[in-house]
Amino acid sequence: MAVEKLVVGLAGMPGAGKSVVVNVARADGYGVVVMGDEVREEARRRGLEPTPENLGRIMLELRRLEGETAIAKRCVPKILTKAEGKVIVDGIRSLAEVEEFKRHFPKFALIAVHASPETRFKRLFHRQRSDDPKNWEIFHERDMRELSVGLGNAIAMAEHMIVNEGSLETAKKQAATILKRIEKRWMK
Repeated sequence: MAVEKLVVGLAGMPGAGKSVVVNVARADGYGVVVMGDEVREEARRRGLEPTPENLGRIMLELRRLEGETAIAKRCVPKILTKAEGKVIVDGIRSLAEVEEFKRHFPKFALIAVHASPETRFKRLFHRQRSDDPKNWEIFHERDMRELSVGLGNAIAMAEHMIVNEGSLETAKKQAATILKRIEKRWMK
């Protein structure tokens, strides 16, 4: 039953370090749902390359046609089918999505991961995923697109914040501490 699952949402600008938190959660027994996978899946269905431009256009189009919670609604069944009792949802982009998840999963908490634009650009440039920006202009366009759907509001309203400007180990420790704090609150 949905009510019994602990769902932890994860918000952060591209390159902030959300995957670090996901990996810590996975190692601690969390199921993982990545909201961006829904957009990438839609691109595949349409026969489009997963470029920053295509994925951004699809993300905005889905929200325009199906409402601002379109991607969250597509993720709810995926969360429900996870065998794990605790699930981390990577890629929350708006307060409307937060509310959508809370409607289905009362045991919900939101973590934000923050890093400076310079740090994030360096990480993305070196990561070289197909949808990562190849230059500062594309990076900036992507940031503006993400902020246009409400990502900044979700980050600002998160119950927990990880500032990821230091070492990988520091970020992992912060993530583990926050996840334990959330579990203590919700899994009595």
